[in-house]
Amino acid sequence: MRIPALAALFLMSSATAVLPAHAQDSLSTAVDGIDQKVQPQSFRDLSKRLMPAVVNISTSQTIAPDGMPTFPEGSPMERFNEFFGRDEDGFRREGSLGSGFVISADGIIITNNHVIENADEIDVNFSNGRVLKAELVGRDRDTDLAVLKVKSSTALPYVDLADSDKAEVGDWVIAIGNPFGFGGSVSAGIISARNRDLNAGRSDDFIQTDAAINRGNSGGPLFNLGGEVVGVNTAIISPTGGSVGIGFSVPANLVKRISDQLIKEGRVRRAWLGVNVQDADEALVRAYKATGKGGVIITRISDEGPAAKSDMEVGDLVLRFDGQTVTSVRELTRLISDTEIGRTVPIAIVRDGKGRTVNVTLGELEDEADTPAADATLDAPASSNDLGAELTSLDDDIRRRYGIPKDVDGVVVTTVSARGRSFGKLQRGDVLVEVNFERVTTVTDTISKVEAAMTTPRQPLLLRVKRRGEAGWFDQFISVDLTNS
Repeated sequence: MRIPALAALFLMSSATAVLPAHAQDSLSTAVDGIDQKVQPQSFRDLSKRLMPAVVNISTSQTIAPDGMPTFPEGSPMERFNEFFGRDEDGFRREGSLGSGFVISADGIIITNNHVIENADEIDVNFSNGRVLKAELVGRDRDTDLAVLKVKSSTALPYVDLADSDKAEVGDWVIAIGNPFGFGGSVSAGIISARNRDLNAGRSDDFIQTDAAINRGNSGGPLFNLGGEVVGVNTAIISPTGGSVGIGFSVPANLVKRISDQLIKEGRVRRAWLGVNVQDADEALVRAYKATGKGGVIITRISDEGPAAKSDMEVGDLVLRFDGQTVTSVRELTRLISDTEIGRTVPIAIVRDGKGRTVNVTLGELEDEADTPAADATLDAPASSNDLGAELTSLDDDIRRRYGIPKDVDGVVVTTVSARGRSFGKLQRGDVLVEVNFERVTTVTDTISKVEAAMTTPRQPLLLRVKRRGEAGWFDQFISVDLTNS
């Protein structure tokens, strides 16, 4: 997770947990008759009722020799093998600790993927001291969720997942888990915010809470006042490593959807459109001669992907997906993930300033593609053209200098002025291929099209460039405000 200045921390740790002998009914109750905004006089009865369904999870993993010396048997230094946690063959054991909760009497348990990832053995500790071995049913890295299964001769106490869409900011919640190895710890707070995006995955939609969450709470439940699980505690933001009242939980409705798939198939299947995209702000939308606060622009179409088999083209501005408004990459990604594989959906786009609808049959996502990262812009003296960028035509020398493929044609940006209109937009090495939807192949042609656009300065200038990233060359769409001098 990339969050400036502060660290977003996953929450692993250790401990034990509780279990009455013959629990068969859910420990949760419906919250329909409970005012979630009113703080109860005490959380004692609620905590006592729910504690048996919350578990502490401990894992162990064997790590292969890492090149550090292993002292032979009988050597005076042999005792240091144990000090470094290694056996006589150089292998060492590592463990992690976290939390989880039981969602069925037959032993289905929800936790975080990062709690059990790469584990050789998983132990589930109940609050009555009982310890059961767990098997991994399935896990999903994108949502950081995992499903475990334990075998028990008696029915296990369990809790229900809430309808998290009904949870509102200000509602009271409690977190139960295993912070820093202190099992069965309870903290209380409120839902501070909804729909938080931590840039952790395509399905980011966290519930934020100020209930104290620390290392070891990972995978533990966030309960409403009825004892239903509103979310799975997953991460915190903290400058110290401890709770500062900013914790994040995966919402229960997403947990239910993902866990149902993991239980049924052992993995999560997601729909796939087969495109790379970028956010379009209001200025870019206006440059497309469209209206709206935002949208998404198609920057690349995967070969043989669903979009490639449709009428969709690079440069299309997506405004609606299956009837729902799209204003950001995050929204589009979530809408695609929530759509059934194999379904044909209408996508409203703008191309060449005209609106149209493209129908695409979604495929199944297999490999995750990373959006290439851009290089930093270099400063240079002001240029004489209206873009504030030095441009040059493509020849063999320029292609070698910037590593431009033979199938890329256009005009190359060699420097960008800090005082020019395109500063912070264009980058050194960009290849300009379109100006306001019209192809350009020479510097003269480019400058003339920019000058023509200057006659209507209130309409942003739309540029399409080819840009080099970590995964190769990709399309980038840029709006330039012509009202700035």
